[in-house]
Amino acid sequence: MLSALLVMAAIAIVLGAVLGFAAIKFRVQGNPLVDKIDAVLPQTQCGQCGFPGCKPYATAIAAGEATINKCPPGGEEGIQKLADLLGVDPIPFGGDTQPKPKSVAFIDENTCIGCTLCIQACPVDAIAGAAKQMHTIVAAECTGCELCVAPCPVDCISMLPIEEQITNWKWRYPVYPIQAAA
Repeated sequence: MLSALLVMAAIAIVLGAVLGFAAIKFRVQGNPLVDKIDAVLPQTQCGQCGFPGCKPYATAIAAGEATINKCPPGGEEGIQKLADLLGVDPIPFGGDTQPKPKSVAFIDENTCIGCTLCIQACPVDAIAGAAKQMHTIVAAECTGCELCVAPCPVDCISMLPIEEQITNWKWRYPVYPIQAAA
């Protein structure tokens, strides 16, 4: 019995060493440019760019398979940041991809039937509720991706534009630091 345990332990140690060596030797190196591009994207995972999420879109940009002007949630600001990162000229939105005003989902609570289809569709878990219960949007978490609108069978979800206020207003143009004269 003891010899069987020792044999099994020895086999486990050998296999562990082989797997550890293989993990180091055959490690897949990620493209650091993909990570930098992905950090600039808004992480809404909405698919409006034609890719299933921000990471695949970043990978396509790094590979030269996609242009930098396909992300509506990122807007013109996102295009400018991507252009600065990649050292290319900004490209205005074109074709079927157009920027949309920043918005947040709203659920008409009188119409909601509690089907949970919107909860399943939300990539950022911004919808609170349970089966057969009314749902509500956590506005601070909602990215405005609109993925919850289509699966709703009673059309109780609408997108409301976010009004520009002091708390969410941003400069539309890059701010250049003032350099002191020497």
